[in-house]
Amino acid sequence: MNLTPDSTVLIQGFCEYITATHITQMKANGTNLVAGVNPGCGGQQMYTLPIFDLVEEVVEQFGVIDTTIICVHPYEVLDAALEAIASDIRQIIIISPGVPPLDMVKLLRKAEATETLIVGPNSPGIIVPGKILLGTQPSEFYTPGSVGILSRSTTLTYEIARELTNAGLGQSMSVSIGSDAIVGSSFLQWLQILDEDEATKAIVLVGQPGGDREEAAARYIAEAIDKPVVAYIAGTQAPPTKYWRQTGTLAVVVGHDPDFGTAKNKLAAFSFARVSVAERPSQIPELVKKAMK
Repeated sequence: MNLTPDSTVLIQGFCEYITATHITQMKANGTNLVAGVNPGCGGQQMYTLPIFDLVEEVVEQFGVIDTTIICVHPYEVLDAALEAIASDIRQIIIISPGVPPLDMVKLLRKAEATETLIVGPNSPGIIVPGKILLGTQPSEFYTPGSVGILSRSTTLTYEIARELTNAGLGQSMSVSIGSDAIVGSSFLQWLQILDEDEATKAIVLVGQPGGDREEAAARYIAEAIDKPVVAYIAGTQAPPTKYWRQTGTLAVVVGHDPDFGTAKNKLAAFSFARVSVAERPSQIPELVKKAMK
């Protein structure tokens, strides 16, 4: 990964998912935004960025591009991501929500074959406070420090950052893996990254109902993670027969345990793994301080 101010960053697409405020915020936080791609708008400027019709034109002009932030219509995400991969961009953040599942399956197969890191879809991106912001996370809630935040949610990610900041606990990195049914990188990948990151001393994992990503993360924490982890599961009072639309399974779950995908099952998994679980976001800083001792 290259998550430093030297990392060159491209934006593909300009729609309702990204605004001039987001562009300004990324630049203010050290992000080296070099250009945008918006077919049919080449030669223009948008939000102070030079605009090109094709990704390969940006590469010809600026050289190696480390990261692209994709903000196109969900049905155009696959083409945009494949265009980026063809130009040797190996870090892709997908802001757009609602990407068709089969498109994501095709993209993930290509990403695996090319060793490309995919974050999202339906993700506000990554922030390394004081160094780089890739996406739409509001940087005013963050401060440099040693707590890594790994989330499946969007707004909860920075709500928890705010709780930590107000308690005097800065953050080393914050990433939302995205809350669509099929996403690129997993909790397991990012747990390993944060466990190996020298700046990170503790990890906060934020989950929510739907699927079994949190259960897999709990097992992985018990087996392979050395740093202290604090978890929070949103939606503990949600009706067990309802799945959150953006995180629900792709079809009716047949043959699974009745508690599959529920907050109850996730809480039980973290309890079995001896991971401290906060009952509410405001409790997280206290648990983190305790875990770090």
